[in-house]
Amino acid sequence: MDIILSNSSGVPIYEQIEEQIKSQIMSGDLVEGELLPSMRVLAKDLKISIITTKRAYEDLERDGFIESVTGKGSFVKGINNDIVKENMMFAIEELLDKAVDKAIIGKVGCEELTEMVRLLYEEKKA
Repeated sequence: MDIILSNSSGVPIYEQIEEQIKSQIMSGDLVEGELLPSMRVLAKDLKISIITTKRAYEDLERDGFIESVTGKGSFVKGINNDIVKENMMFAIEELLDKAVDKAIIGKVGCEELTEMVRLLYEEKKA
């Protein structure tokens, strides 16, 4: 499992961990039933506090991506891709709502905003 942290991104470290694990689960890099590193091992590998990894794992469990078994560890949970996609669509809509507000305030046209989104998408997907 590869996790790359950025101290300059402005995104809390636990959220960076969550998003990268979610991404690896959804892409199939992490499969159902796969054992994740323990919170302690992950914290040591990333050189961060165990409290941070605990928060990330708790949030992942709450969101249905992993399942923790006392004494055995945390495992990738089988996910319903339709539910995950619906949740992502809702989160995207919230973010786009804020972007549209900024575009209106800045007098950025719909075509310009659409082009910005398209370019960002292509850059990230590549």
